[in-house]
Amino acid sequence: MDRFERQVILPGFGPEGQARLRSASVLVIGAGGLGCPILLYLAAAGVGKIGIVDGDSVAKSNLNRQVLYGEKDLGKNKAETAARHFQEKYKDIKWEIFPEFITVENAQELISGFDLIIDGTDNFPTRYLVNDACVLQDKPLVFGAIYQHEGQVSVFNLGENACNYRDLYPQMPAASEIPNCSETGVLGVLPGIIGNLMALEAIKVLSVLGKPLKNRVLFFNSLTSQTYEVEIARNSNSQQSIPDTWQAFEAMDYELACEGIKQLTWDEAMRKMNRDVAFVDVREPGEMPPLECTGLMKIPLSTLSAQLDRLEDSEEILFFCQSGIRSQKAAQQLQQAFPDKKIFSIRGGINALKTS
Repeated sequence: MDRFERQVILPGFGPEGQARLRSASVLVIGAGGLGCPILLYLAAAGVGKIGIVDGDSVAKSNLNRQVLYGEKDLGKNKAETAARHFQEKYKDIKWEIFPEFITVENAQELISGFDLIIDGTDNFPTRYLVNDACVLQDKPLVFGAIYQHEGQVSVFNLGENACNYRDLYPQMPAASEIPNCSETGVLGVLPGIIGNLMALEAIKVLSVLGKPLKNRVLFFNSLTSQTYEVEIARNSNSQQSIPDTWQAFEAMDYELACEGIKQLTWDEAMRKMNRDVAFVDVREPGEMPPLECTGLMKIPLSTLSAQLDRLEDSEEILFFCQSGIRSQKAAQQLQQAFPDKKIFSIRGGINALKTS
């Protein structure tokens, strides 16, 4: 008995659909709350080649929703750990592992070898970056996102007259408008539901089954278990925001364009430690793990506005938090107060320190 028998006998799918999956390749960007269920069901369905892009490592706070990992995986790279799980489970899938974050420098090379791209990331700069790269290479893109009790799914750049992410969200949000799970919370089952819907859309596109969510966005509310759809149309103004060449794309600073704040990696930040630079931890007291370094100041974001005088004498200031979101907000707040200072946010926060 073939392990794909139950889907092969499905009317409308058949051996032809299975053959299409077997010959297809998918790149999953982000192996977190959305990426885990996506990978589980793409692998189970028999997609022939699957790539995983993620430079992050497994943290204990991930375990309520990132179901591929357990306590034994803490500190390990997510892309490598996820692939190892599947390599032991299925022998008939080709895995390509990229233990790094997608950037303007590597995006073209990463997505060029795959038929379909799935964006399972959790931040706006990367979403715009992935969208623009897919438009430049004419790659279909399955998109999903969650916020508190609601999730959304769509398929972008699929065939003629297709919409893309910028048609849905033409205006990049400011740092003060950017939420994340560490601040707003999430029930682990919601990214599971949305991730499964994303996997379903990918399978539909690859096997030519049914009607994918082209030019439509499906919204799901976990409190009411209700869904609704919104139709979207191409926006000529938003299309003009997409770089028209790879050279223009690689010159883009998506983080700066989206959040208005320049970001540094931990490697870049560490090289500044011997200079007259203030390192500011904006986490709340008791958040772990602690960090001790030269020039360290602890000013929680919630009290930053009342402690601006502590930073008056520092010409260069580097903010960090747990995941990199609060530090962007802190940097933006300080930039407004001190426009002449050099202010940075450390990308990924403490969670990225082990992988830098």
